[in-house]
Amino acid sequence: MENPLSAEPLFHIGPVPIAEPVLVTWALMAVLVGLSARATRRLSVHPGKAQALLELVVTTLDAQIRDTMNRDPAPFRALIGGIFLYVLLANWMSLVPGLEPPTAHVETDAALALIVFAATVYHGITGRGLKGYLATFAEPSWVMIPLNLVEQITRTFSLIVRLFGNVMSGVFIVGIVLALAGLFVPIPLMALELLTGAVQAYIFAILATVFIGAAVGDDADRPSIDTPDTQDPPP
Repeated sequence: MENPLSAEPLFHIGPVPIAEPVLVTWALMAVLVGLSARATRRLSVHPGKAQALLELVVTTLDAQIRDTMNRDPAPFRALIGGIFLYVLLANWMSLVPGLEPPTAHVETDAALALIVFAATVYHGITGRGLKGYLATFAEPSWVMIPLNLVEQITRTFSLIVRLFGNVMSGVFIVGIVLALAGLFVPIPLMALELLTGAVQAYIFAILATVFIGAAVGDDADRPSIDTPDTQDPPP
């Protein structure tokens, strides 16, 4: 594979160069949107196999978000689910002959991490209010403000480095073994790549969930508007 820190443009749209990772990303986005539209076009109370599989994925995703955030998963379902599915398919692109996974290029991983960072700030402000979100940087004491600010930056870089390093190293290993040992010997490593790609997608999605959940806070810490009055009912 080529230098993962740079990508040669395949063509230009005006002054904008379009490299292979961008083209593969567009293709994956089209596939995900097309499959989602097809799967949700004719929903039924008596689901078929495709709808049952879709409902299983959504139910599992909702349960994971609810367990991690202790909040209603609906506002976060599209973001976390989209990140997981994209990273999963992008990681598996290493198994397609002639293609490199977009996540083996640092630009893609940086874009994903910046999306998570922006979502963390957005949901933190909408969930707590601007004043409440800014107040979290002074927890447990105002002395922690510089460290909490640095943490916001370093954990974004950790998302980039973790995904980039794991995916790129897997592509290099399979490529080296394929060059030295022939066509059929790397098949077990390719199977391992499927598992590794799924694990890395899950880790990236769950870390995004944890970061956003920490920004918005816990529903259990907020009084509910449905909480009944503690006073004794009238006779």
